[in-house]
Amino acid sequence: MSTGKIAVVAVGGNALIRSPKEVTLDAQYQAVKETARHVVDLIEAGWRVVLTHGNGPQVGFILRRSEIASANVPTVPLEYAVGDTQGAIGFMFQNALSNELERRRIGNTRVVALVTQTLIAPDDAAFSSPDKPIGAHMDQDVAERLAREQGWTIAEDSGRGWRRVVASPKPIEIIETPVIQSLLANDTLVIACGGGGIPVVRQEDGTLTAAQAVIDKDRASALLAIELKADMLLIPTGVEQVAIHFGTPQQRWLDELTVDEAKALLNSGQFGAGSMSPKVEAMMTYLNGQPNGVGLITSPEAMGRAVTGSGGTRFVR
Repeated sequence: MSTGKIAVVAVGGNALIRSPKEVTLDAQYQAVKETARHVVDLIEAGWRVVLTHGNGPQVGFILRRSEIASANVPTVPLEYAVGDTQGAIGFMFQNALSNELERRRIGNTRVVALVTQTLIAPDDAAFSSPDKPIGAHMDQDVAERLAREQGWTIAEDSGRGWRRVVASPKPIEIIETPVIQSLLANDTLVIACGGGGIPVVRQEDGTLTAAQAVIDKDRASALLAIELKADMLLIPTGVEQVAIHFGTPQQRWLDELTVDEAKALLNSGQFGAGSMSPKVEAMMTYLNGQPNGVGLITSPEAMGRAVTGSGGTRFVR
């Protein structure tokens, strides 16, 4: 039975696509292999890891392929597309992590990708105001044409282009948390909550029904970290530290933030709505639910140093 500290590591779906020219599954796998090296550093340092991942671009690709082929094969509903990405991205990480563990001769840790469901409320306000980006970035004229043709809701995404947006309700419960706890106790690195989990609604008789929505990966990861009583929530991103006045002459990198400081900066608009803001919000949620935990936002390559206090932005209660 393993008793090491638990870390939930939340990798973004965009992190698997290093450039607009590297969107093939093989190219994404190469990015996964790089991330796997840094995750195994944590295993080697004694952490028990649950890895979560986003799927925004990937689920968008599945839906677009489905729409193009709709005259010949049945289309893929959104919840099944999320399940597809849990399998495909889960396989990438399961394979890459297992290979990296084998390469380092860390033979006591197994890896498994778990299809995960996330409970939501059927009357969540998000259904009336879709705002979660999925799919690839597009020029405005392309996005507007597809919106007309496909009935999409679209929005500009943090200066990076236009994307389709769908409802993103608040996660209430990770259905498979007890299974994840059991796997962790038996030296298993678990890949879970892919794409935030497949959203489901609980019916009066206790059964679960899938919903047409996607869950924010960072929100789901924070909830999972609380349910697991994880010692750390770590969100790898494109920069080593969180900054205020980002991209201006007044830019300043931050070593540590309390929940109250993070809230004040968030309310003042210091963090990008489609980029850093959800990550900071996830840290606040996690620490409010797990006051003795530690949150970290940093780049994948700085994860090892950040965990020991030599990098990243640390969030504390």
